[in-house]
Amino acid sequence: MKLENLDINLKNYDYPFPVSFLKISNQNQQLEMAYMDVKPANPNGKSIMLLHGKNFNGAYWETTVNALTNAGFRVIVPDQIGFGKSTKPQNYQYTFQQLALNTKTLLEHLEIQKITVLGHSMGGMVATRFALMYPETTEKLILENPIGLEDWKLKVPYQSITWWYANELKSNYEDIKQYQMSNYYDGKWNDNFDRWAKLLAGWTLNKDYKIIAWNAALTYDMIFTQPVCYEFKNISSPTLLIIGTRDKTALGKPLVSDEISATMGNYKKLGKATKDRIPNAQLIEIDNVGHLPHIEAFDQFIKPLIAFINN
Repeated sequence: MKLENLDINLKNYDYPFPVSFLKISNQNQQLEMAYMDVKPANPNGKSIMLLHGKNFNGAYWETTVNALTNAGFRVIVPDQIGFGKSTKPQNYQYTFQQLALNTKTLLEHLEIQKITVLGHSMGGMVATRFALMYPETTEKLILENPIGLEDWKLKVPYQSITWWYANELKSNYEDIKQYQMSNYYDGKWNDNFDRWAKLLAGWTLNKDYKIIAWNAALTYDMIFTQPVCYEFKNISSPTLLIIGTRDKTALGKPLVSDEISATMGNYKKLGKATKDRIPNAQLIEIDNVGHLPHIEAFDQFIKPLIAFINN
């Protein structure tokens, strides 16, 4: 698959299911939030929402959506503002509260009052904030290799948004591939991993890539400065942690010494510690799997997920 110049709202990239758009108004702007609402042939009356990570969008949930709808679930898959097919604002105050509010607005539009919420990577931080803000809506919470299980600003020196922006402007396919191969896949690579790297890298060829880079810088700052780990104790929804224990993902590793870096992103320890902090939590560890269990080890991911929702 060659690298294609992708439109900043992915108008020239097809998602696996029909995409709708919700017009939302916030921060003195009119924005469009893209989402997929995939309904099962034989509904079981339950719904689940899948929240993407920072380096991804709703499309990478395709296999998960198919398995869940086959099991009878209605599946909602939004692209957050600034990601995927949703609006990329020129300026936006990114907070996890704002993203959670946008997500709740979508559920209200769809007239969904209760739902299981699954968040991967950065989506785990959004899902956590959503569960804290809307416990009455969050039937169950599932965190798949979420970032934010530790507070990186205790170890990593703060970098300005301008610094993150300059860093993003230098991004290219090879850099993205090397980062993901090293941090996500333990040096392994295949066509299935490559398609998601190329979906991110395709933006770097666009003449408006600066808008993508600016939004990416703003969201890096949000992730770095707005930890959710201190509030895990306040989550009231039954929670499942699905953790690929080989994961090494942590924000800011290149900014610290090798000695400090080695203490960051240790998901084998972080998963267990987080389970102990969330009052009603279960932990499923998947050995020898990295940051994306639903891509790298789908069967080991989906079986405990469906069992937990149905329990």
